[in-house]
Amino acid sequence: MQTPEQPYQPIDCNYYDRLEAWATLRAVCRILYRDEDEHQQEVSAIIEDVYTAFKVEYMRLDNGLTIRLDKLVAVNDIPLPDHC
Repeated sequence: MQTPEQPYQPIDCNYYDRLEAWATLRAVCRILYRDEDEHQQEVSAIIEDVYTAFKVEYMRLDNGLTIRLDKLVAVNDIPLPDHC
């Protein structure tokens, strides 16, 4: 994994806990996020892991996609809060 190019903005701690709960339940989630070009994307997948690497938080999905948590817009129609 490469080191991040953009500074990481930590996400809300309660939202992080929610992501871990969905991962534990292996629930299919509707995930809205911004890609590298800042375009909004949508995917339905199971969150396999939520982890930290190089001081950046990520989630890995069962389809192989890895998303920086500060690029999330909403999961299961629950918007990501603005602050940690």
